[in-house]
Amino acid sequence: MRIHKAGFKIIIEFTIILSALIALAWFAIPCNEFVSVIITIIALLLEAFVFYFFRFPKRIPVVDNSGAIYAPADGEVVVVEPVYEDEYLKDEVIQISIFMSLWNVHANFFPVSGVIEYFKHHKGGFLVAWHPKSSTENERTTIVVRTDNDEKILFRQIAGFIARRIVSYVSVGKSVERGRQCGFIKFGSRVDVFIPLGSHVFVEIGDKTVGSQTKIAQLSRCK
Repeated sequence: MRIHKAGFKIIIEFTIILSALIALAWFAIPCNEFVSVIITIIALLLEAFVFYFFRFPKRIPVVDNSGAIYAPADGEVVVVEPVYEDEYLKDEVIQISIFMSLWNVHANFFPVSGVIEYFKHHKGGFLVAWHPKSSTENERTTIVVRTDNDEKILFRQIAGFIARRIVSYVSVGKSVERGRQCGFIKFGSRVDVFIPLGSHVFVEIGDKTVGSQTKIAQLSRCK
């Protein structure tokens, strides 16, 4: 299992801190052997969790037609509804939101192929990621991809209550491929996808998704 590069610095920092804690438990703090063993076990479990969180399994993008929209993240579908997107699209669209728990892979993927038309990082708060207002009030990025069929697909990486760092490998004018990595969100978060009305949606609330592997919708003009 590979470790995502976004986790290298955190893993090193955690290793140093936890190693120091174990050393203190055994050699510096006056405590019995049982307490030292408990502290060591907790430290090792925390270290294992950090490695597990930053795992990055190999994903091969699914070969599909140009109108397919694939999940940008692993997680659970928490929203499927028509909304008005007022940042860039300025239109009625369908919103599909995927919540990532601490146990999900947190790499994010482009839901469609095309050219990056818009990118913006927004500073904000850190509401729990499933809160309805997290889409517009939390720390987040907004990315718009214009497909070969001239459709605009907007998606947002949204930080949650624990997540404090969004990584995006995005630049305006860059050509991107569906299923390729677009970024990473550290420690629990959410991704919203906004697609044209009339698109055929394949998921509903409660469904589980696998980033780059689960087909969540089909553009109506590209069936």
